[in-house]
Amino acid sequence: MLETIAKGFIIGLLVSSPMGPINMLTIQRTLNRGRRHGFVSGLGAMLSDISYALLTLLGMSFVTGFMAAHEKWIQLTGGVILILFGLGVFRTNPLKDWKPDEVPKETRYFKDYLSSFLLTISNAAIILVFVGLYTRFSFNPIADGLSYLFAGVTAFIVAAFSWWFFLTLFVSRLRRHFNRKGLTLLNRTVGSIFMLVGAGGILLSLFPNLF
Repeated sequence: MLETIAKGFIIGLLVSSPMGPINMLTIQRTLNRGRRHGFVSGLGAMLSDISYALLTLLGMSFVTGFMAAHEKWIQLTGGVILILFGLGVFRTNPLKDWKPDEVPKETRYFKDYLSSFLLTISNAAIILVFVGLYTRFSFNPIADGLSYLFAGVTAFIVAAFSWWFFLTLFVSRLRRHFNRKGLTLLNRTVGSIFMLVGAGGILLSLFPNLF
């Protein structure tokens, strides 16, 4: 159970943390309108990620036999996906579309929440990232029972919630001293983590007795 919780938390954190358009939008709204606007934007993204996380889990549960028979190749493919995703995150310039003065300062919280959800849910490619992470961490709580599924999903939610909570808190507290170049460093760090996790999955599939 503790292993499932730990894996769910790590996956939730890895999925939420890359500095893509949604993270940049959340930071932008936090700087321009205040922390609450940024936080509800993050919650919209979190709902989308949870939806895709559950959808991917359900899909993988239907092909459990196939995955067991082809575990090596699925692990290898998942590792490649994570490396490519991490490389994309590493090379992305989070400041490219930074336009802090373009968004109006007044808006409704629900509009922030809904717009963030719709923007995130439109990126169905995130399913491939979930598949890569699930295979890398052997995360399939559905196969272990309802209690494990609940624990894993709850850990995922806690991790995502914590990310948006502390990100908006950090940005709002350091608003006057906010160094946007730090976003590039954060992106490269997160991208490197994805690539390392993917490389570990590839090594594990090729050399199962290595670790």
